[in-house]
Amino acid sequence: MPATLTSETLAPNCEPSEAGFDGERLGRIATHLDTYVASQKLPGYSVAISRNGKRPYIHTSGLRDMEAGLPVETDTIFRIYSMTKPITTVAAMMLYERGLFDINDPVAKFIPSFGESRVYLRGPSTNPGTVPQQLPMTVKHLMTHTAGLTYGFANANGIDNLYRQAGYEWGTPKGVDLAAACDTWASMPLLFQPGSEWNYSVATDVLGRVVEVVSGQSLDVFIAENITGPLGMHETSFWPTDEQADRFAALYAPRSGTKTAFRIDALGKRLDQPPLMLSGGGGMVSTLGDYLRFTEMLQGGGVRDGVRLLGNRTLAFMASNHLPGGALLSQVGRPLFSETNNEGTGFGLGFSVVVDPIATGSPCSKGEFAWGGAASTAFWIDPVENLSVVFMTQLLPSSTWPVRNELRRLIYSALVD
Repeated sequence: MPATLTSETLAPNCEPSEAGFDGERLGRIATHLDTYVASQKLPGYSVAISRNGKRPYIHTSGLRDMEAGLPVETDTIFRIYSMTKPITTVAAMMLYERGLFDINDPVAKFIPSFGESRVYLRGPSTNPGTVPQQLPMTVKHLMTHTAGLTYGFANANGIDNLYRQAGYEWGTPKGVDLAAACDTWASMPLLFQPGSEWNYSVATDVLGRVVEVVSGQSLDVFIAENITGPLGMHETSFWPTDEQADRFAALYAPRSGTKTAFRIDALGKRLDQPPLMLSGGGGMVSTLGDYLRFTEMLQGGGVRDGVRLLGNRTLAFMASNHLPGGALLSQVGRPLFSETNNEGTGFGLGFSVVVDPIATGSPCSKGEFAWGGAASTAFWIDPVENLSVVFMTQLLPSSTWPVRNELRRLIYSALVD
């Protein structure tokens, strides 16, 4: 086990020009995003930029709790939702590097109930017609969201409806743990034949269960001992502690009509004890600084400050397009509930991957990999520019405003070396 990194104060450690940025242009980030805060379209936010081992820009603005008037600070705790997925995928790939499984192994090798899953063909959700799987669902299908699984809250087809009827919409039924949830999902028809299409789904939650079975540890323990602990991500976990409660941001959604942010405590209430269901697809909380440590590890090819989690070739393999036939998300992906444009983008093992920068409509680089969370959080890593960016806020859903796309333009336009 590598040495554990210690906590540090999160602040810029260089002038923008030392990292290749125009400082005045970086100032446009706050100028623009603060208009969202001033109009209450966002409660508050924080941004961190890392490049070439330097941190030229750290900025917070607005409120973590609008009703209490508490500001967003660098140690504010955020729900990262689907930004949990890359952490879980890294956990799985660490086990892969140890030779404990192959990404082409059938999921049923670790979760037998998935050996009996059938595939939806036609008919209503009350009586769906199904056919057998042509090829078994593999671990790679889980990592690439090509497994045929779905999300209840997507509300896009009859199989989504089955998930919702079973209690899997924005959570899980009371008393259900990860193993039981996986068995329930395995009992429902798959949306398509594994490996034939892309659909955002509970696949990474299932991958988390594979991590548990292969490692012999619960997902939270494995991640703590192998990822967050060694990287010094002491504020990242599946539930905030009592000490963190005052720093935990409230969750907001847009009002009908004005779209100003209003608090949604029914969904956003603080977890005051370890959850029974450990969601590797969306269950973790973190801070701006903690997640920046994680992205700097990815930016560094699997290592940060001498703490190596993955080999650099493994990380490059993960950040390559693994969609069938080298296709793009716009070609094989079901529509995504997001403001993000899928043109020019493929999908790797746990991340989206830019294949054609021109098609994305953004001045990014080929090979950039990224993902975001349902409450509008986001990160991306540009290996060509040796750049990583983390954006935190708490507005659900992420499709409310194009703020993440705008942030990309603001940052790339400030990069001038």
